[in-house]
This record gives sequence, C-alpha cells and structure tokens, in this order.
Amino acid sequence: MQQKIFIQLYASITAKPGQELYLKDIARLEGEETALRPLMSVHLHSISRLDKTHVVLDILTILQKIHHHFPEVDITVVGPEQTVVEISIEKKLISPLMLLFVWFLLFTGAALAIMNFHEDVSMLAVHQKLYSLVTGNESEQPLLLQVPYSIGLGLGMILFFNHVFKKRINEEPSPLEIEMFHYKKDIEDYLADTESDRSSKPWQSNLYSPSSSD
Repeated sequence: MQQKIFIQLYASITAKPGQELYLKDIARLEGEETALRPLMSVHLHSISRLDKTHVVLDILTILQKIHHHFPEVDITVVGPEQTVVEISIEKKLISPLMLLFVWFLLFTGAALAIMNFHEDVSMLAVHQKLYSLVTGNESEQPLLLQVPYSIGLGLGMILFFNHVFKKRINEEPSPLEIEMFHYKKDIEDYLADTESDRSSKPWQSNLYSPSSSD
C-alpha cells in the first residue's frame, strides 16, 4: 500500500561548510508518523568547497533520492520546487584601521550628500525666510531653526532605519531591511532558475531529440 506524503521545501536555508544535508533540513513533511521518520534521514547533499557560496537542490533530484530508498512512497509537492542553500563562510575580523577608514568614508559621503541637497533646495534661504516671518527679525544664521532641524534630521534617520546601533526600536521592518529582503529573494530566484540540477530531467538531456521517439 502506498504511503501518502506531502512535502514542502523551504525557499532558502543556511548551511556550514562540511555540513551534511538531510531531508529534514530542507523541507517540511506531512503524513503518517511511522512513514515520516525514515524519510527525514534521507541524505541529500554534502557541503564542500566546490559548492562555493550557494547550492540549489531541485525537487526532482530530491525525489530521485527519496524513491531510491523508498520507492513505495507517494509524494505530493506543495510550494517551492527548489531550495537555495546559502553557505555561511566564517568572515575574517576587520582591522580597526579599516573600520575607521570605512566609517570616515561613509560619514563624509553622507554629509556631502545632505549638504548638496540643502544647497540645491536653498535650505538656508528657507530658514532665513521662516525666521523672519516668525520673529520679525532678519538673521544670517537662524540657529533657532537650524539647530532643532539638525537634531530632527538625525532622529528622523534613526526612526526611518528603525535601529539604534544594533538595537531595534520596534518589530516593524525598516525600508532598508525590506529592500535587502527583496534583493536576497531576487538572488535566490536567479539561482533557482540558473543553478538547478537538471540531471534528473530527461527532456533536458543532450541525447534527446524529437526523432528519438519515432
């Protein structure tokens, strides 16, 4: 009697070099418990240096490995048809001198960008005009407006990115995190389309030709 199993691959996972990947690491399974336990331990891939930074596990390759050990299992696939495995490589510590250089470069670039923007929109003239309208006096440097504006600009950037150093202000993702999520998703979609193992798909074989079926 065939055992009905539902399988849902994770869209992406993270693995370490040298790690052995089993079915339980890359998918969720639903079915009878007695049938699920042996399936969980099906070996799929060994992470090696040849894999570099990413590995794509295709559902047909996974099904081949499952049916090699359990040919009687009837599997229904739900959700993604590939799992992108990101290999986490231990990063080297950045030297304090390099960290200071990068910080100075980013700080200078951000300061120049803000100053150029303010110059383009004539922010000083706007502050002078507002100061004149509110107080009735003329001032070359309306610090009464410029100081609160500068503080508010910094606080606004903190609220925008939703972080104070490594501490999150609230659970809502920041625009930067959302953009990074979309960027990572685009990478995973690209790898799934270009790096999938097609060895289990006979219609992709170079040996196949329309005349071979005659």
